Amino acid sequence: MSIPIYQVDAFARRAFAGNPAAVCPLDAWLPDALMQQIAAENNLAETAFFVPLQGQEADFHLRWFTPTFEIDLCGHATLATAHVLWNERGFAKSEIVFQSQSGPLRVRREADGRRTLDFPSRPPRPLAPDEVPAVLTQALGPGAAVPRAVLAARDLVVEFATADEVLALQPDFGALVALGYIGLVATAPGTAGVDFVSRFFAPEVGVPEDPVTGSAHSTLIPFWAAKLGKTELFARQESARGGELWCRLRGDRVDIGGYAVTYLVGALHNLPGL
Repeated sequence: MSIPIYQVDAFARRAFAGNPAAVCPLDAWLPDALMQQIAAENNLAETAFFVPLQGQEADFHLRWFTPTFEIDLCGHATLATAHVLWNERGFAKSEIVFQSQSGPLRVRREADGRRTLDFPSRPPRPLAPDEVPAVLTQALGPGAAVPRAVLAARDLVVEFATADEVLALQPDFGALVALGYIGLVATAPGTAGVDFVSRFFAPEVGVPEDPVTGSAHSTLIPFWAAKLGKTELFARQESARGGELWCRLRGDRVDIGGYAVTYLVGALHNLPGL
């Protein structure tokens, strides 16, 4: 038995940019332990698995695995999965509905080729000084600027004054694990037509620095929409690969738009137990 696999660069218009994700279409779920082994073997930030749903409101059930465990929400691998369904597997409808651990997630195909994720909004709350993890200063690394604010949702969010301060971060990955959050989001106002920038670090889940993190923008969009007084924003994640995100706040939901390109098409063989 073989299983198809696709590797897609999400939030990018060309290969070798954005965030690579693996996507595996399934007829039925594999054992969780085997899906985790596949994700560890792929060694990408996320591997997405999906199965079709019949007679339900959603079209597919979607799950995401980092190299070390299953995660509750992932933007770039959802974008990659929608791209595979439309570009590689002939899905006809212009909107895909996924059922997930975070509830129903919709992806729209835009006329210009961009895909737009409909995700939950997860506004961060400011942390009082005694709530800020004591290890944060060490985690940010040597020479890091003093943050303007520290907030939290699923991830810890650290706001800086300038994009250069975010770009200069050299975090201590060991100390990051001790923060007690899935990831650390560093963010600041953008320049030259970019509303805000960010970087995302999650060594606890096997992702030292994620190239482009859609799920983090579920938190960043409501945060920056409130600060900037606007609901439509353009963002960049300033990793080595970089990524572009078109963002919109819609009440308790956010739109996260981006492009994607297929990098690899193949098959998994010799899986134990199959």
